[in-house]
Amino acid sequence: MKKILLGIFVLLIAGAIGLGAWLYSSLDSLAKTAIETYGSEITQVSVKLDGVKLAPTDGEGAITGLKIGNPRGFKTAHALSVGRIELGVDIGSVTGDVVTIRKIVVLAPQITYESGDGGSNFDVIQRNVEKFAGAKPGEAKQPGKKLIVERLSIKDAKVSYAGALTAGKAIGVPLPDIELRDIGKAKGGVTSAELAKAIIDALKQRMSNALGLDAVKRGAEAVKDKVKGLFGK
Repeated sequence: MKKILLGIFVLLIAGAIGLGAWLYSSLDSLAKTAIETYGSEITQVSVKLDGVKLAPTDGEGAITGLKIGNPRGFKTAHALSVGRIELGVDIGSVTGDVVTIRKIVVLAPQITYESGDGGSNFDVIQRNVEKFAGAKPGEAKQPGKKLIVERLSIKDAKVSYAGALTAGKAIGVPLPDIELRDIGKAKGGVTSAELAKAIIDALKQRMSNALGLDAVKRGAEAVKDKVKGLFGK
């Protein structure tokens, strides 16, 4: 009888371990699916991940192999790819309406800024995000919870640019690190779309400064105006 009870006990322990492993793997899988689904819905471009690893007991986690595609009509494969993103979440806030994210650290992202007739790939993605963020209730499905991000860091980013301004030749430059604090804190949280907009706005500003796009555009407009003046148009 003791052997039988011991055998049943061992089976129960094994079953509990198996169930725990399944729950952990399911949690990672659910997070991956949610990021891909909502990310694609918000940006209107493909959002794919290699994986998500979460440690629910301490709120730490990591996202690996993030790739954000380009809108239709652009030639390059991705607007952004990141090997690793580190996360820290306040576990006590997860069950509430506002989730506090202690940190998001984006490590060495590779960014491709591609110009087109209707603006750059980031211009199009930005418009998509703004449209989603400004949608009226019922027009677009958004996650119910809001977010507060205490610290968002983007480190060692590099951007490549190719377009008419460079005669089709790609140029690559490093971007200064980005550090944002207390996103959403003053207004009691932001939606996922509003968080995405804050990130894209910061990236576009850094890219514009690093590539000198604003100065080049202003110069091009000045030349255009002078040419028009010469011909009396």
